Amino acid sequence: MGYIQSMQSTLTALAEPNRLHIVELLRDGPLPVGEIADRLELNQPQVSKHLRVLTGAGLVEVQPEANKRFYKLQTKPLQELDEWLGSYRRMWEDRFDRLDAYLLELQGKTNNLNANKQEPTQP
Repeated sequence: MGYIQSMQSTLTALAEPNRLHIVELLRDGPLPVGEIADRLELNQPQVSKHLRVLTGAGLVEVQPEANKRFYKLQTKPLQELDEWLGSYRRMWEDRFDRLDAYLLELQGKTNNLNANKQEPTQP
């Protein structure tokens, strides 16, 4: 899967509120489907459907343990999302730095004008 397709898959999966809540729950550690369903007050088939989408997007992995299946958050798609957002953060930080420099320059010019106006005239 290409970078753009991977990002699109991640964003599409996270766009649904229940799936985003599941990701939030799994942030604290792996959980079985029943516990996820209880915490979200959803029925188990609904949660299973959401988990299939999250698994397909690579956001969640299934870990069988005895007779239970635990769902664990995968960090790679979230790291890719963070890197993608990071490029925008860097762009905005650069723009804010340039704006800050420009405002300091304007402030310096204003201070020079005010200083020149306040100088007493010589008789």
